[in-house]
Amino acid sequence: MSANPITIFIDADACPVKDEVYKVAARHGLKTFVVANAFIHVPRDLLIERVVVSAGPDVADDWIVEKASDAAIVITADIPLAHRALKAGATVIGSTGKPFTESSIGMALATRNLMQDLRETGVVTGGPKPFGPRDRSAFLQALELAVVQMKRRINPAR
Repeated sequence: MSANPITIFIDADACPVKDEVYKVAARHGLKTFVVANAFIHVPRDLLIERVVVSAGPDVADDWIVEKASDAAIVITADIPLAHRALKAGATVIGSTGKPFTESSIGMALATRNLMQDLRETGVVTGGPKPFGPRDRSAFLQALELAVVQMKRRINPAR
């Protein structure tokens, strides 16, 4: 078991960067919870725990938010979950490496709601651009930076 108080929570159902999270978490010795409402393969590692929640809207989100704290990093592309995790004190990073912050979450929610309305009316029919190598690289950099900054904040004497 890790003595490091930092914990990572992955909103795993559609997360394209799980392997990258596992690498960074292993390098830093961080406990990682992979949360989904269906079975997802995870590496055999004592620091990685699969959490399968019951099916239903926001059940995985509720589980993550209940456990989130100021020593947690939440990985999600779900903007409402990002908002809730920020309110719980967590650091939140999207799968493209974009950090969600208190100052950016309002605009992200407004944009999400606008795009949802436009899709429902048929004005916009496409989704987000495909996930690519640049996104993967940006995510790795953002997660590494978040871990290092959190370690400094939690253990300033080190």
